[in-house]
Amino acid sequence: MECWQALRFLAPPWCAACNLPFEFDRGEGALCGVCLASAPRHGGVRAAVAYGAVARRLALKLKYGGRIGVAATMAMMMARTLPVDADLLIPVPLHRSRLWTRGYNQALLIARAVAKRTGLPVDFTALIRIRRTAALKGVNGRQRQRTVAGAFRVIDRAAVAGRHIVLVDDVFTSGATANACTLALLNAGAVKVTIACWARVIDGDGDVSTDIVSH
Repeated sequence: MECWQALRFLAPPWCAACNLPFEFDRGEGALCGVCLASAPRHGGVRAAVAYGAVARRLALKLKYGGRIGVAATMAMMMARTLPVDADLLIPVPLHRSRLWTRGYNQALLIARAVAKRTGLPVDFTALIRIRRTAALKGVNGRQRQRTVAGAFRVIDRAAVAGRHIVLVDDVFTSGATANACTLALLNAGAVKVTIACWARVIDGDGDVSTDIVSH
């Protein structure tokens, strides 16, 4: 049995732009240092828990261990974090070569489980990954952004235009993948993109394994 007491659940107070949790309430509209320097294109990162040993083990069980039931556990904790005005869930897509190898997309499993709890629809065909990208382990932020730039494409603009999209993934690390997906969705007419994930890496949480950061 996982040690649930070791999980750090995320909630306000947090950055008004990216939802990075604060240690104390800084007042309405307060921004973290990163967002003060450069506001994100997305509408925030709604993570259920902070990345840590237990959160990582669960993510790996789902991603590579075939424990697909873990998605329902994650969704139970993620559903409480979603924005009330969300219209549509879209999972971060896998490249077809990784999908053939793994057999399933863990982000889609999570999205479907979240949909069961919230009633929000899921679309797993509107956004696709058109290029397989290298693992992001050990590279800096700019290199990560370059690696995933142009790797995603919206093929059904009508599905996303004018809608508040919730982009679903397992773990939010540097934000490079989420930012690339967000840019594709906004360029296709989405009015807002919020990131929803199981766990978010917080400064000081340590390195994330290659198994986590590669899709």
